[in-house]
Amino acid sequence: MKRYSAFAIAREAARDHTGWGRAWGKPTPRAQYDVVIVGAGGHGLATAYYLGKNFGITNVAILEKGWLGGGNTGRNTTIIRSNYLQDPSAALYEKARSLYEGLSQDLNYNVMFSPRGVMMLAQTEHELRGYQRTVHANRLQGIDTEMISPREVKRLCPIMNIDGPRYPVLGALWQPRGGTARHDAVAWGYARACSDMGMDILQNCEVTAVRQEAGKVTGVETSLGEIRCGKLGIVVAGHSGVMAEKAGFRLPLESVALQALVSEPIKPCMDVVVMANTVHGYMSQSDKGEMVIGGGTDGYINYAQRGSFQHVEETVRALVETFPMISRLKMLRQWAGIVDVTGDRSPILSTTPLEGCFINCGWGTGGFKAIPGSGWGFAELMAKGHSPLTEAFGLNRFREGRFIDESVAAGVAH
Repeated sequence: MKRYSAFAIAREAARDHTGWGRAWGKPTPRAQYDVVIVGAGGHGLATAYYLGKNFGITNVAILEKGWLGGGNTGRNTTIIRSNYLQDPSAALYEKARSLYEGLSQDLNYNVMFSPRGVMMLAQTEHELRGYQRTVHANRLQGIDTEMISPREVKRLCPIMNIDGPRYPVLGALWQPRGGTARHDAVAWGYARACSDMGMDILQNCEVTAVRQEAGKVTGVETSLGEIRCGKLGIVVAGHSGVMAEKAGFRLPLESVALQALVSEPIKPCMDVVVMANTVHGYMSQSDKGEMVIGGGTDGYINYAQRGSFQHVEETVRALVETFPMISRLKMLRQWAGIVDVTGDRSPILSTTPLEGCFINCGWGTGGFKAIPGSGWGFAELMAKGHSPLTEAFGLNRFREGRFIDESVAAGVAH
């Protein structure tokens, strides 16, 4: 029997003009839209959805040069948490986490949200002090986190070795209402809801140029023809710098590959998400039994969407001391996504020098957990010109020195 990957199923659904294919087929673009969103990943689809739901703006086109959810949305390790240090970050990620809790009901589509809890291990005294500081900040922000002891860590995750010779577990930052969701389902759920509102999702539609007159956006040129619009939202993750150049401005970020892998399926042995930032790795177990493993970004700028053996070896070697049992597992598959990283490790949700053009980028390795909150705030920014959720994340913060430094709180799995 022939077997298909999730990406192949998504592509086939897009080609099919019956059933689900009606939602994600290739309609002929209209001549004029109120809003065009470039990028049919989670953030772009969520933006379109909340434009329709919260502001009644439904004359919207979402353009995707590949297939729906085929970028970072379909390539991440699905961790959801909001235990960030800085107030603007905590507000944005907590908004996203709270929306995830009711997202299946809101979209009438099961996104398989699993609030299994997320723990971030403290394996050095410096890290322990840093997480204790984060807990105090989270209490002031109204976010439910706590520091737990090594004994509690072992109780929650029995397969863990907390007495490693190099990196013993000294405690952990625990967010019991964090967890995971099915990444493909999040994209498909938002896409179906957008389609039901009458929006057009145009796949295999690459933007080749941004049209403008007198410093104001007027539309885009695409592989399917010219499309005019009143407002343009650029939400293309690792290709943000490329799209910004087409619109006539530059962005303070770099694009790098982020790799991940899964093991062969095994019986349930781990029902929490564990992040070990000191050794540079994190792990959870999927519903199919695979151990989902991720690490840090590549050490050089690139646009590759494939894994490399040396990085996988580095990540697994780092985790084996804390999780000895994974040394006996075989790798099932590996992959990579392209992430865009800013200097302060915080995103950009902003107006741009081109009037009517808005940018949503710079999520680094933490984009999936932010999808509902990002879409909510960015939709408000596009509809009203301002949003309390996005106010601190403007492009001008880099010129004015108002950085939102999350390099420590973000850790390896920003």
